[in-house]
Parts: sequence; C-alpha cells; structure tokens
Amino acid sequence: MATLIFGLILFLGIHSISIVAQPLRDRCAAKSEIGWKAFYGLVSFAGLYLIVTGYAQARLTPTLIYATPYGLRHLSSLLMLPFFILFLAPYFKGKISDYSKHPQLIAVILWTVSHLLVNGSLADLLLFGCFFIWAVADLISMRHRVARPLPGLKKSPVNDLIIVVAGLGIYALFVVTLHKMLIGIAIFN
Repeated sequence: MATLIFGLILFLGIHSISIVAQPLRDRCAAKSEIGWKAFYGLVSFAGLYLIVTGYAQARLTPTLIYATPYGLRHLSSLLMLPFFILFLAPYFKGKISDYSKHPQLIAVILWTVSHLLVNGSLADLLLFGCFFIWAVADLISMRHRVARPLPGLKKSPVNDLIIVVAGLGIYALFVVTLHKMLIGIAIFN
C-alpha cells in the first residue's frame, strides 16, 4: 500500500503545482520550458509507475470497505461512455470543449465516480478517491487562474464528430478487450 500512496503523492503532487504554487511553476517554466517539462514528465512517469505497481500489489490482498449491488456495473459503464469523448476534447477544439470548459477534469471525475460505484477496496478508495479530490480541486482552482493553451487541432465543428467517433470506438475497445487485457478485469462477464 505504501507504494501506491507514494505514487499518488508523486503523480498528483506534480499535477497540483499549478493549483498550489502557480508562480513557482511559472518561474521554473520561464527558466527552461524544456527542463520544466522534462522534470514534470519524469516525476509524473515515476508516480504513475508506482501507482500501477502499488495498486497491483494491493489488489493481491484486498481490504474490502464496501460492496455494491451488481447492477451498478451498468451505471458505471454508462458513466464511462462520455469519459473517452471528454478526455480527447481539449486536443480537438469544438463545441464539446467549449461547452465543458475543462473536459479532461470532468472526464477524470466521471472515471473516478464510475469506478468508486463498483470497487470498494481500500486500494480503490485511495486511488479513485485521491484522483477525485484532485480533479475537483483543480476544477475549482481553474476559476482563479488562466488555462494554458494545449496543443491541438484548430477549432472546427468536425472536431466534435471526430472525438465522438473516436471516443465511442475507444470505449468499445475497452469494453470488449482492453480493460481485461490492461487491468485484468472483464467489464461484462
């Protein structure tokens, strides 16, 4: 469990720099944009590696906190449907990204809630709960700071069609094979 916790601290910590220390982030990036991005990427990758490793270890001896009805799996799957669309939206600017304002943060909230509905072990609560709290905090902080531009396609109505088709395609792949292959759990048995 310590590996999972340390990974969450690293990953969410570096992703929280703009929330709690925007001037520090800006100074570091101003000194060396490439250096900052390299540092940010390395810490993020190390944190993600530890999260994956720690979560896998914790699943071997789970501590169950709560159990939910089987039927919530369908609601969870339904909540995941817009996740893939919203996660892609910032890179394909259109009406979806304009309307949702911060689509990736909304996607992370949907991902965490959908997984907390069907996973009730201590490791699940740590993983998805921490990501939920971080995403809500980041969403709230976005009201008080200017979003940095993301690389992506020029704004177009076609982009909305692209992300809906791509998002639905990725969702279908996850339901059919990828979730079982990557996570080890079939969505529907």
